[in-house]
Amino acid sequence: QVQLVESGGRSVQAGESLTLSCVVSGVRFQQYVWGWFRQAPGKEREFVASIYWATSASTYYTDSVKGRFTISRDNSENTLYLQMDHLKVDDTAVYFCNAMAGLGSATPYFNSWGRGTQVTVST
Repeated sequence: QVQLVESGGRSVQAGESLTLSCVVSGVRFQQYVWGWFRQAPGKEREFVASIYWATSASTYYTDSVKGRFTISRDNSENTLYLQMDHLKVDDTAVYFCNAMAGLGSATPYFNSWGRGTQVTVST
């Protein structure tokens, strides 16, 4: 059974940067497309970014984070990352990782989720 452990979230000021990590176990990390999702207070969970294997060309981002967030993965460490720059108040949310239903898909693959990691951005 897949286990997803997100970390790295904290409270920051607008304009600052954060890097989130997601350690995956229980599945063969290399064979999946992986992605990040987030859920803001009172809102549904939404897709943020995804990556196929390790090539930077095979990445997808929701429009609101393009040019500010960078997704990457380390297949040797079974770890997914999300570098977040120029953070905005609207980025405040709990961030989760999951495998993707496919390259270019915004649908998560696994039904189970980790606890997520809280990112709070203030002015």
